[in-house]
Amino acid sequence: MKRRHFIKKTAQGSAALTLGATLLSCVESTNKSIMTNKTAPIAICTWGFTEANRTAGKALENGLTALDAAIKGVAVEEENVKNTTVGKGGAPDREGSVTLDACVMDSNGDCGAVVCVENITNVAALAKVVMEETPHVMLAGKGAEELAYKNGFQAEQLLTDSSEAAYREWLKTSEYKPIINIENHDTIGMLCMDQHGDIAGACTTSGLSYKMKGRVGDSPIIGSGLFVDNEIGGAAATGMGEEIMKTVGSFLIVELMRQGKTPQEACEEAVKRIITKNKNIENFQVAYIALNKKGETGSYCIHPGFAMMKYKDGVNERIASTAALDS
Repeated sequence: MKRRHFIKKTAQGSAALTLGATLLSCVESTNKSIMTNKTAPIAICTWGFTEANRTAGKALENGLTALDAAIKGVAVEEENVKNTTVGKGGAPDREGSVTLDACVMDSNGDCGAVVCVENITNVAALAKVVMEETPHVMLAGKGAEELAYKNGFQAEQLLTDSSEAAYREWLKTSEYKPIINIENHDTIGMLCMDQHGDIAGACTTSGLSYKMKGRVGDSPIIGSGLFVDNEIGGAAATGMGEEIMKTVGSFLIVELMRQGKTPQEACEEAVKRIITKNKNIENFQVAYIALNKKGETGSYCIHPGFAMMKYKDGVNERIASTAALDS
């Protein structure tokens, strides 16, 4: 082999070895990045549901998906008989029956909902069953209840002694008047971002206290009580469901974030649209929470008194919301 040819071959070999080592280093770096590229989990929820939000936050830190963490979190309030607006112990309708509504939406855009469900406490989990085990998005009443039993849910008496006593007292006048910031029209809406940066949510309620039989509010309605687009973020609502449905508030907030607004700006715009279209806002409350892919959050309400919970980096804090009509 001539000297010139030998040097050329040697140079080519050295270059190949160098390139190979560089490529190997890049692959290893990429794999390491993939393994460590995890976001700080975040859980937010409506109102001051401290334990529910902490439960979701801890579940996220332990590796649960955003949807499973949200369902686990809201279940705390569904099972809390002292909460008269969610799950077991919820205030009944005008006929004395407790009926529950809920919906869930995952990071793939799939969703499920149940309405007017009796005898089942964990209706958010049941909404997930509708999403995963049926070809439908929403089931109502007896159909949803039968699905629950087929999937291992247990029948429970949802009307507690205390909620029945309150109902008996209400029957003396049988008047319904929405009360601002008093939890007679509350719900728990929860949004979670897991370690992979995926967002999902759940919303569950017993609805308006002493509502008309068969009444359904915004909580189980995808786009009103809850909406998630994993490329953008998610939003959840609480308050007077009839007003929230008129503007499809949670969907609106996500679309506003898609256009570049922050979660806070989007919540404010959604509330302002309700105010603009309604001349009777002194009689009801509406509030929103939102979370985007950057992990930014926001909340806003019509009247003072609303707050959201936020769990991040092991800290679970109550954040008072600013209000459009703050006096």
